[in-house]
Amino acid sequence: MSLEKKDEHDHGAWLKEKDLSPIERGFLVTLIWLDQRFRIVDYLELLENLYYKANLQMPKSHTEQYNLDNKFWYWYPLYSLGFFSTIAYVVAAVSGALLGFYYSPATAGETAAAYEQVIFIMTDLNFGYMLRSIHRWSAQVMTAAVFLHMLRVYFTGAYKEPRELNWLIGIVLISLTMVFGYTGYLLPWNQLSFWAGQIGVEMSLSIPLIGQWVAQLLFGGFTLGQATLQRMYILHVFFLPFVVTTLIAIHIGIVWMQGIAEPH
Repeated sequence: MSLEKKDEHDHGAWLKEKDLSPIERGFLVTLIWLDQRFRIVDYLELLENLYYKANLQMPKSHTEQYNLDNKFWYWYPLYSLGFFSTIAYVVAAVSGALLGFYYSPATAGETAAAYEQVIFIMTDLNFGYMLRSIHRWSAQVMTAAVFLHMLRVYFTGAYKEPRELNWLIGIVLISLTMVFGYTGYLLPWNQLSFWAGQIGVEMSLSIPLIGQWVAQLLFGGFTLGQATLQRMYILHVFFLPFVVTTLIAIHIGIVWMQGIAEPH
């Protein structure tokens, strides 16, 4: 991509010659304005060149080899599970962000403040019961969809060369999905949350050599308390969303570059 200044072009006169709808004209005016300042078109051309260079290295898919209709496998139900799990993740993220306006990760008081906030959301907040239900069910749908998606990839052989890296990213994503579910399970700080956390502490302590260190790191000690809830909240709200969103973007980007792996 050259850094030399390009020849000036009369974009206004060029636009006047075209018979464009208001939407098309607005899009082109915006693109021209951005291109004159940030060279958007040059970067788009660079990305396009990289995309085609990457695709030239990929083997032909089953549909390309036998001249089948490429759209068939894209609409095949089992091939929509990845997209379905992504939609469920977005719904869970948005609903969870809205719940965060009313939730407080605190264990102080005769009844834990965290639990009282959950009760307030479920009983007194307008549409609070619906909002928490959407968050809960979208998380469960995401977990099921990711699990089924991994099964589909395995049984259709889509993990094989040249898609090994994306398979490994998928394994990391399904593991982080389990961590997402566990940390979220502890946030209401009710009896189910408490004993699930206690099981987590015991499992951490059972790890040879580093068990006590893991329990202190993840749960703030060997017994549950404010430190435990604070750690689960930070993992669930601040750490995991950024890591998972980044990995999902990379995962989808690789699928976009390599194409859908049809069964052979």
